[in-house]
Amino acid sequence: MPSPPNKQTLFFTTRWTLVRDAAKGGDTEATEALSQLFETYWQPLYRYVRRSGKSQQDAEDLIQGFFTQLLSTDGLRLADKDRGSFRSFLLGSLKNHMAKQWQHDHRLKRGGFSPHLSIDWKDGETGLSIEPADPATPDRLFDRDWAMALLDKVLDDLSKSDHGQDFDRWKPFLSISSGKLAYAEIAEAFGMTEGAARVAVHRLRKRYRQHLRDEISRTLSDSESVDEEMSSLFAALSE
Repeated sequence: MPSPPNKQTLFFTTRWTLVRDAAKGGDTEATEALSQLFETYWQPLYRYVRRSGKSQQDAEDLIQGFFTQLLSTDGLRLADKDRGSFRSFLLGSLKNHMAKQWQHDHRLKRGGFSPHLSIDWKDGETGLSIEPADPATPDRLFDRDWAMALLDKVLDDLSKSDHGQDFDRWKPFLSISSGKLAYAEIAEAFGMTEGAARVAVHRLRKRYRQHLRDEISRTLSDSESVDEEMSSLFAALSE
C-alpha cells in the first residue's frame, strides 16, 4: 500500500482537493494542511469583518468561530467547487457565519478554538486605525487584501526555494519595470557582467510569474480562469 502524502504535498494540491479530503472526516493531514492555508489567508477575512463595523474583540470571536465551524466536517461539506474561486467561497462562507453569529453566551473563549491555528491578531490590526476613509466597499477591499496576502505568500515561497539570501539580493528588482532597470549598475554592484545581470533578473521574474500563476490556479475550480483571476486581483491592487 502506498504511503499517504505528506503535509507538504497536501499543501500544494488544489485547494478544492484539500476541502474535499478534509470534508470526508478522519483525514487529519488534509485538515492540518487547510489550517496552514487559513493561517496564510486569515487577515483579509479579519480585516473584512473589522471594516464591516465590528469591534476588534467581536472580529476575533467571529473569525475564531468561523474557522472552527469551517474546519469541522459539517462546515466543509458546505463547500462547492462550482462556486469558482476559493477566495469567493471563503468570503461567502464568512458572510453566512456573520449572519448567524452566536449570541454572546455562545461565543468561544478567544485563543482556545483550534490547536492547529496560530494567529497574531496584531498583524490583522496593522494599519486599520490610520487607514484613510475609503469609498470602496469591504468586499472590494477584501479582494485587495487577498491579493496582497497572495503576493506575500509567493514571495515567501520564492525566498524558501532560493534559500533566502540570494533571493533577498534580487527581490527589489521585481518591483521595477524592465525599462527602468540600470543593469550596468546592478552588474557592477554584484560583480558580474551586464548580460549576466539581465539573465538573473529575467529568470527571477519568470519564476515569480510561474509561482504566482501556480498559487492562483490552486485557488480556482477551473484552471482556465487563472488569467481572469490575475487581472481581477491586480485591478484590486491598483484601486
